[in-house]
Amino acid sequence: MKTARDIMTSTIISVTPETSIQEAAQIFIDKDINGLPVLDETGNLFGIVTENDLLFQNKRIKAPAVVTILDSFFFLDSPEKMNREIQKIGATFVKDICSRPVVTVTADTLLDEIATLMIEQNVHTLPVLDDNGTMVGIIGKKDIIRTIIL
Repeated sequence: MKTARDIMTSTIISVTPETSIQEAAQIFIDKDINGLPVLDETGNLFGIVTENDLLFQNKRIKAPAVVTILDSFFFLDSPEKMNREIQKIGATFVKDICSRPVVTVTADTLLDEIATLMIEQNVHTLPVLDDNGTMVGIIGKKDIIRTIIL
């Protein structure tokens, strides 16, 4: 069975936490990709930003559902979730919208495990790390789909 090493892209296109959202959006368009690793100043994985994260810039704010019982308010949705969404909507830098912590794999992770992680964790892009935690590649959903035709 194939492993991450067999299907990953070794040329890593990344951004920093201080990259503007507009710059990240332009990279998505120019490079025809759907996820970018966010690397800090030392090259360590800080987060991952995806097209879905950029969609928050145009998302409609949904007020959390509230139930009133005996003059008390009970939020059915987490107020923290709403605060996070508002932060993403008003963000200007990648650090404010990227996903953290990041789901990662190693170069020896099997293809079926990679596919399972993507589906169960609802992630579209998986950084591949070596034993030292250094990023050595990246896998997107298209990389897995490509294995169907090869």
